Amino acid sequence: MTAPIDTRMRLNIGLTAHRDLVAAEEPDLRVIVREFLQNLRAQFPSLPLRLISALAEGGDQLVAEEALALGIELMVPLPMPQAEYERDFADAQVLARFRRLLAQAQVRVLPLATGNTADAIATRGPARNRQYAQLGMFVSSHCQLLLALWDGQPSSATGGTAQVVDFHLHDLMPDFRIDQAAPNLLADDESDLIFHISVSRRLQNGRTPRQPPLRTRWLTLAGESEATAAVPEPYRTVFGQLETFNADAERYAAAIDAAPSSLFDAASPGTAPARIAVLDRQLHAADWLAIHFQKQVRRSLFWTHAIALGMGASFIFFSDIATDRWCLFAFLGLFLVGLVIHLVGDRRQWQRKYLDYRGLAEGLRVQIYWRLAGVEVPPNSSLGYDGFLQKQDVDLSWIRHAMRGSGLLHDDDFVANAHWLAWVIAHWIGDDDGKGGQLDYFRRGTARRGHAYHRTERLGRLAFAAGLLGAGVLLVGGERLPASAQNALVVVMGLLPLLAGIREAYTFKRADKELIKQFRFMSRLFESSRARLRLAKSDAESRQLLFSLGRASLEEHAEWMLLHRERPLEHAQLAG
Repeated sequence: MTAPIDTRMRLNIGLTAHRDLVAAEEPDLRVIVREFLQNLRAQFPSLPLRLISALAEGGDQLVAEEALALGIELMVPLPMPQAEYERDFADAQVLARFRRLLAQAQVRVLPLATGNTADAIATRGPARNRQYAQLGMFVSSHCQLLLALWDGQPSSATGGTAQVVDFHLHDLMPDFRIDQAAPNLLADDESDLIFHISVSRRLQNGRTPRQPPLRTRWLTLAGESEATAAVPEPYRTVFGQLETFNADAERYAAAIDAAPSSLFDAASPGTAPARIAVLDRQLHAADWLAIHFQKQVRRSLFWTHAIALGMGASFIFFSDIATDRWCLFAFLGLFLVGLVIHLVGDRRQWQRKYLDYRGLAEGLRVQIYWRLAGVEVPPNSSLGYDGFLQKQDVDLSWIRHAMRGSGLLHDDDFVANAHWLAWVIAHWIGDDDGKGGQLDYFRRGTARRGHAYHRTERLGRLAFAAGLLGAGVLLVGGERLPASAQNALVVVMGLLPLLAGIREAYTFKRADKELIKQFRFMSRLFESSRARLRLAKSDAESRQLLFSLGRASLEEHAEWMLLHRERPLEHAQLAG
């Protein structure tokens, strides 16, 4: 039996450290590192830790040993093939230590930086230094938190600890431009959180450390603060939302597993690559959770608006027919029920989870299709909607953090050939008949939303006509009607506009009108992409079109998320 796929989000801890630590400081340094990792685990018990380290001599190996001793997952990015990388280990014992740690880790060999060749990096010089600079950028861009064992001094060493710290804070690597990194290597710039442990170095060249040895502090772009056990805000909230996703996925694991779903089917060109299969399972979990909380939101919307209708009817009965106290009791009772529904939904965050998990699912979907099709993403541009969401809604930061880990592990033996490219086009966009894929989804969504919106318009016109008719009847022959008939007509005249207004408010909260426009836009986008792909003259052109489609899809999805976040469930409207 195969082991179940672990789809939990990780808290990725990047590591940058000096090679020449002072031996006398190492025992105390180990204690600090161990306490740091234990504190993180205690704060986020449902968020597994993962250490990203190249296992270089010195601090890298020391921290890796402490992490493994605590059962923390280890991921090792190598700046070059292992045999070539090992040439930088002059000490046999250090090399043996490296190999022992490497055997317990997941490994990824990074590609050559733009302009580098295998011959060029075989000797010490600028080309080899660029590989180390690219390594530091990779570690920084795929972690949510950077652990730096650093003396605090600036350095001109390309890719050295000081420059990695600077890159994590300012997105700048001296002597190395971001566009020189290999495609599909860097994630979007998002995190700037650093836990700095000040260390001494054997090769100080007369310099003294800027900070007292073994002092700890938090560093961010906004400044520094004294290190405490707790992760500073807003990072603690972001990591907590990652943990909440894991907790929700675990809570509903049985239901998620009972509704199997996958992007892969019998027509796939081959077996799903192992790393992409993990993303596929994460997509299924995020998609299931989004649908689950969407149903909760819709139930809440329906019942709050139904309660508003009941409250209005109670008031109309009290004012126009019966002055019995039961009408007031009914009004207050319905109000309390609506309040409870609001408080439950607000406490359990149905609306936020529905939107956030839908956004996460869409990001994972695009990532999977890009990787299967062999789409090369320019450095620092892995998600098209990242910059947009960052500017518009900082609460969505956790999604960008979650996506930083999606490109960390790769299937090195997977080849995105022409068969996979054709499969992605058919399954993502749709076949030549327009069936399946996102094109079919948006077409059906446009029709479904359109029917719902037109029903609301018809109800409004009916209520208006009925009101005019009722007024005419009362004006022309009202005195000839019995009092009970007059009261019934007045009630109907009051209830129909109320019903139409409640229905229109319900439609507004669902944003049906705006969603129709967005669904139509997405239909046109996928139709245009389908037509352009038919005319593509090469696989490279097809991949470029898929890249543009993914970016546009994510940006439009971000618009959808922000539209709904601006219309939260509000109990105050019930009282109106």
